[in-house]
Amino acid sequence: MTDATGATTAAIATSATTPIRRRNNVRVAGNPDGRPLVFSHGFGCSQEMWSRVAPEFLDDFQVVLFDHVGAGGSELSAYEPAKYASLNGYADDLLEILDDLDLRDAVFVGHSVSSMIGVLAATRRPDRFGALILVGPSPRYVNDGGYVGGFEPADIDDLLDTLDANYLGWSAAMAPAIVGNADRPELGEELTESFCRTDPAIASQFAKATFLSDNRRDLAKVTTPTLVLQCSDDIIAPTQVGLYVHENIAGSEFVQLAATGHCPNLSGPEELSETIRTYLR
Repeated sequence: MTDATGATTAAIATSATTPIRRRNNVRVAGNPDGRPLVFSHGFGCSQEMWSRVAPEFLDDFQVVLFDHVGAGGSELSAYEPAKYASLNGYADDLLEILDDLDLRDAVFVGHSVSSMIGVLAATRRPDRFGALILVGPSPRYVNDGGYVGGFEPADIDDLLDTLDANYLGWSAAMAPAIVGNADRPELGEELTESFCRTDPAIASQFAKATFLSDNRRDLAKVTTPTLVLQCSDDIIAPTQVGLYVHENIAGSEFVQLAATGHCPNLSGPEELSETIRTYLR
């Protein structure tokens, strides 16, 4: 793992010693007696997207990072198109990781699509989870009647068609818009580089599983304490979407971050870290 400067973060140690851990490039570090804190990345990314956030928790928490199959240092040979055609396949992997590490009372921090992967996993096995922290979540990206997801069906069709036709070009155009913060172009460049390291065929299928998903009914099944974190000027998950998630998960808390764009782990890591820490006190 590297920090924002590209230097190796020595405190994060590889722990890929079992088939499941190798499959998902699982890394565990920090306080072995601390509460488990599991970070899960979004579409087109890898665990490197947490390099500005995860080290802040090493003293007090057992920090767990991993790559979804098809991303980062995961085993590409483990990718099965049928399994990963929906978010359920990724939720299965998450539960296998928690079982393999025998984690309980885990705090799951999911960014973007990983928020719903965490929701799916926690509704199936609430015994493994102590809290959900959902960063820029969206249960449904497509506008549907009175529901505002942020995109019309034609928008999603165009997005997926463009991604299929020219993934690298799509990445170069979309990544800066997703990050926002036009005055900090280096953030868009960082996300573009992450997108471009992803296999285009896998990225295309993950995009379909993400942008065509509908997990609205799953929100009401969540019994795990939940924090919903929302940025402003987020073109992927507008504020209405974050509020919808909050309103449909009983007892959840909602925090509007000062950070803008869809990736506060890049644009506002200090605020994101402090907000998470405050919630867990």
